[in-house]
Amino acid sequence: MTREYRHVPYQVERLSEAESLARGRDFFAEMDRRRSVRFFSDRPVPREAIELAIRTASTAPSGAHRQPWTFVAIADPEIKREIRSAAEAEEYESYVGGRMPPEWLEALAPIGTSWEKPFLETAPWLVVVFEELFGRLPDGTKRKNYYPKESVGIACGLFIAALHRMGLSTLTHTPSPMAFLSRILDRPSNEKPFILFPVGYPAPDATVPDLRRKGLDEMAIWRE
Repeated sequence: MTREYRHVPYQVERLSEAESLARGRDFFAEMDRRRSVRFFSDRPVPREAIELAIRTASTAPSGAHRQPWTFVAIADPEIKREIRSAAEAEEYESYVGGRMPPEWLEALAPIGTSWEKPFLETAPWLVVVFEELFGRLPDGTKRKNYYPKESVGIACGLFIAALHRMGLSTLTHTPSPMAFLSRILDRPSNEKPFILFPVGYPAPDATVPDLRRKGLDEMAIWRE
């Protein structure tokens, strides 16, 4: 059955080529300064900053406009402590208990990560993003979501960019498995943890690994 959806006018700001490229260069330069941070200050972050980042994330495109994401923002110290304890238990099994294969540990060695995750308590906010595997209609029956993983991934990218724009830092933390987040945060069975973001300001003495990003010629192929 064909359905007709109401459309509304859409206009974007008309820019000269020079202005368009200038904006692109400025945005790239800003995002090129972004780094994942593991050392956070306990300096408070206003709730509105988290709200703005989530609202920015919600502008992401999604399959059939299902918007298959839920953002759970946590500032409660007790819940953060419980999340850290559960995450470190899983990470210990990965790093020490043999869950990670040797090549994975070798790949992580230059970054200097370990099973200990103190930033899960230090950062003023934790934001857990859940992927909605399928929706629920009012009568309780399932509603299919289309490309939920891709949709949530795009939203998370916009979330990261919004935080960076506000001078905040984060880390894409994915302790595996992450089912403990569903339990602690009392999420329904049709949602799956996707990424755990600690959010805050970098510690005054924060450091990051001295890494190099791929150059354009290493990641782009042109067919003009």
